[in-house]
Amino acid sequence: MRTLRLGMALWLIYAAVDSGQFLLGILGGLFALQALLNVGCCGAGSCSYTPRQSTQRDKSSQSHCNS
Repeated sequence: MRTLRLGMALWLIYAAVDSGQFLLGILGGLFALQALLNVGCCGAGSCSYTPRQSTQRDKSSQSHCNS
């Protein structure tokens, strides 16, 4: 993912310089910063979740959806 972010950053920065769009350059800088620091949206583990346990009611409601 790090190389993908760096590639997108370089492409966005090039496109920003080529078209003269300042905001696109900021977006490219953000992707470059993420690639260089190796961080992303889930860097602190904030995207983790605990799967809920299946109950009998969940199983019966799923059977109605499949028919």
